[in-house]
Amino acid sequence: MSQTTPWVDDSNVALFTDLYEITMLQAYFEQHMFDDAAFSLFIRRLPARRNYFLACGIDDVLDYLEHLHFSADSIDYLASLGTFSGEFLTWLADFRFTGHVSAVAEGTPVFGNEPILELVAPLPEAQLIETYVMNQVHLQTLLASKAARVVAAAAGRGVVDFGARRIHGTDAAVKGARAFTIAGIDGTSNVLAGSLYGIPVTGTMAHSFIQAYGNEADAFRAFARIYPETVLLIDTYDTLEGAAKVVSLAAELGDDFRVQAVRLDSGDLAALAGQCRAIFDDAGLTGLKIIASGGLDEYKVAKLVSAGAPIDGFGVGTAMGVSEDTPSLDIAYKLVSYGGHGRLKLAPGKGNPPGRKQVFRIEKDGRAAGDVIARHG
Repeated sequence: MSQTTPWVDDSNVALFTDLYEITMLQAYFEQHMFDDAAFSLFIRRLPARRNYFLACGIDDVLDYLEHLHFSADSIDYLASLGTFSGEFLTWLADFRFTGHVSAVAEGTPVFGNEPILELVAPLPEAQLIETYVMNQVHLQTLLASKAARVVAAAAGRGVVDFGARRIHGTDAAVKGARAFTIAGIDGTSNVLAGSLYGIPVTGTMAHSFIQAYGNEADAFRAFARIYPETVLLIDTYDTLEGAAKVVSLAAELGDDFRVQAVRLDSGDLAALAGQCRAIFDDAGLTGLKIIASGGLDEYKVAKLVSAGAPIDGFGVGTAMGVSEDTPSLDIAYKLVSYGGHGRLKLAPGKGNPPGRKQVFRIEKDGRAAGDVIARHG
């Protein structure tokens, strides 16, 4: 087993590719196939539960291309495979990306078969990067598209990302938080994402904090003393009794009571929110907000909003973090031109027109009305 830290960084990211990309590179090298190639990245079709995508991940692709190289350790590993010639590995040691990229801006709504990104570079350079480019744009577009739906369903209420613990891996959780923010999410519980991207971080307490105390009231009192403007989690035992204890704490603290909100994480959220709202309003706590979480997605959020539930904000985790209803997109990275000549694929269901493209968004009365995909230039 390797003793190195299993993390992708600039020193090893060149190896984040499928083996056949490098075997093709050696074949291109042997055959002197270095003319410019154009590749197009697109999603073939809209899934049944999506009517648009929100393009995301492009900035990570650009940063990768700027720093792409094979370190000495990477070259040594490839040599150990016994597949590649010494001459090819010497060439690979000087490998850099020299091409150029055209792409939509991060956060742009896009549709099926529209180029999200087109890249022109010498054929080996454009070929090698396929895996990384698809990986980054697929994940972040998938998650941004899901988050945009949650934001729309919330109808102006705040939404916070709670998904880090169940998203598929640490890199996905960090970059997912960024994608969610591009889609309009207000903050994240993910501290590393907040540090790296400047995303507002938010968080309160878990049920374990309540359980660690002898009783719920003592837990509320202790937490509010340390964090006066906190959010208290009130459903560990009985939600309505928890709400009553918040009212008692407010009476005890008087003008020193500065708790901002309570959080409901289970049960019939619409009914409980209504009952808690009545309890708080009767006690004069009309400014105390109610936050809901617990298995939410855009469908459940929309149902709560349409029911008129007095909920001021939502914490959304797993369903958004793994895009539960649509966990993958049919993303493709295809050669469309080589040496100045168009290239196309005719496989059933996977064909693509040749040549570079340009997308024109048509507006009517200040609103997008449709797109036209044209030849580049």
